[in-house]
Amino acid sequence: MLAELLLKWPLIRQLRGDGDAAVSDRTRALRKKNERTEVARSICPYCGVGCGQLVYHRGGRVVSIEGDPESPISRGHLCPKGAASYELVTHPARMTKVLYRAPRSRSWSEIDLDRATEMVADRLWESRERSFDEEQMHTTAVAHLGGATLDIEENYLIKKLFTAGLGMVCLSNQARI
Repeated sequence: MLAELLLKWPLIRQLRGDGDAAVSDRTRALRKKNERTEVARSICPYCGVGCGQLVYHRGGRVVSIEGDPESPISRGHLCPKGAASYELVTHPARMTKVLYRAPRSRSWSEIDLDRATEMVADRLWESRERSFDEEQMHTTAVAHLGGATLDIEENYLIKKLFTAGLGMVCLSNQARI
């Protein structure tokens, strides 16, 4: 009688190898959250370490973000901020519009991203044109500070664009390794 009662206990059934019988139908129906998703490799946006991330997405929506085990920097581990980066892109209070405050204005207005990008490009070019020294072939009115998550190739191309293309001499990068 006692043996019969113990054999019905889920732990005993699992130890005997009958573990599947101890799983409920609800548990059996569970699926991985990343099932049927595509994955994109990315880099954590927070600090300058450059930890690798795997961004799982389905139908244009981010499903989850996890550490990339193939990253030589983080080997699949993320700090608390990096581990919470899923919320960075999915939180309902996340800003999704470009806000612009005109000079001397007291209020903000929403503008289109394309318009905001054009405004930045126009202002960059106006500053360069206004301050360009033809004799020295450079400008000191515009500077660039790069992030440490850029790789050497990206930094090389940025440096070429900004120095040869725009004549900027004030360039720096957060990476010091």
